[in-house]
Amino acid sequence: MSAEQEVLERIARARRRAPRLREERITMAHGAGGKATQTLVEALFLEAFRDPLLARLEDQAVLGLGAQRLAFTTDAFVVSPLFFPGGCIGDLAVNGTLNDLAVGGARPQFLSASFIVEEGFAVADLRRIAAAMAAAADAAGARIVTGDTKVVQRGKGDGCYVTTAGVGLVERDVTLGAATVRSGDAVLVSGPIGDHGITIMLARGDLDLAADDLLSDTACLWPLVDDLLEVAPGVRCLRDATRGGVATILNEIATAAQVGVVVEEGAVPVRDSVRGACELLGIDPLYVACEGRMVVVVDGADAEPALAALSRHALGRGAARIGTVGDEPPGLVLLRTQFGGTRIVDLLVGDPLPRIC
Repeated sequence: MSAEQEVLERIARARRRAPRLREERITMAHGAGGKATQTLVEALFLEAFRDPLLARLEDQAVLGLGAQRLAFTTDAFVVSPLFFPGGCIGDLAVNGTLNDLAVGGARPQFLSASFIVEEGFAVADLRRIAAAMAAAADAAGARIVTGDTKVVQRGKGDGCYVTTAGVGLVERDVTLGAATVRSGDAVLVSGPIGDHGITIMLARGDLDLAADDLLSDTACLWPLVDDLLEVAPGVRCLRDATRGGVATILNEIATAAQVGVVVEEGAVPVRDSVRGACELLGIDPLYVACEGRMVVVVDGADAEPALAALSRHALGRGAARIGTVGDEPPGLVLLRTQFGGTRIVDLLVGDPLPRIC
C-alpha cells in the first residue's frame, strides 16, 4: 500500500467512527457548517430526536400528504451586518428558506417569519427588512402567512434576528438527495462561487479592502431548478452552497453516497475580486458561502443538457462542470490542482467567515 493510500485509509477509518461531542460548551465553530457543526448535529440532535427523515440530513423533509408531496424546512438568520451590498437580512431570510425547498424539487408556497428584535432597534430599519422580505417572497410567488415577534433587552439581540419556516409543493416525480449519487455522475455549479461570503466580510469594514463590483448573490433558485428539472431527468442531487461553501456540500454528498468526488481546480468559476480577497486572507474559495448558487449532481449522460439549461437562465450565468463522481476514494473529495497534483478537500472545523447568513 502506498503512503497516499495509507493516509486515505486512516481518514476513512476516522470518519467511520461514531461522532462524539467532546466539548462541554458551545463555540462559534459549532455554528459554522463544518466538522464541529456536523458532530453537534449527529451526536446531539440526531441522537435526541431519532427520526429517519431528519437522519437523511437534507435541507428539507419531503412529506406525503394524501396524493401530494410537500417539502418542509426551517432556518434562522443572524448575519452581520444586517444590510450589505446586494441585499439585507430580510431578502436573505426569504431566499435562503425558499432555496432549501427548491433544492428538494419543491415549488415554494408558504413561509412563516419570526423576529427577535433588540430594544432600541430603529423602526425604520425593521421596516426596510420587512419590505425586503415581502418583495423577495412576491418575486418567488410565495406568501408569508404566519409569524411571531419577540423583543429582548438592549445588548442581548445584536439588532435583529429572523427565523423562518417554509412549505413547498413537489410537483414532479423526483427524489433528490445526496444518497442517490453514484459513480459516473457529473458535478456542476450554477455560477461563480464565494460572492456572498466575501461581500459580507468586506461590508464589515474590518479590513482595508474594497470591491465595488461585488454584491451578494442572494436569490431564489426555484426558477433555475424548475428549468433544470424540465430538461434533465438525470438530476440526482441539488444543494445550495451556503455555510461552508461548495467544499462542505461535496463532502456531505461523498459521505452520504460513499463515493469519491474529484474536482478540477481550473474549472471552478470564481470572480477575480473574490479570488483576490481569498488570496489576501488565506482562504480557499471552495469554502466561502454563496446564497444564490447551487451544486448540481447529475447523471453523466445528462451533464451537457443540464449545463445548457443552467447557462440559459439569468441565475445560471457562469455555470460550469467542475468535477466527476467515481467509486474511489469512498467518502472523500479530491481536488486536481492546476499544477497536476491532487489534494484532499476536507471539512473545516469552523468557518473563516462567521455569521454570513
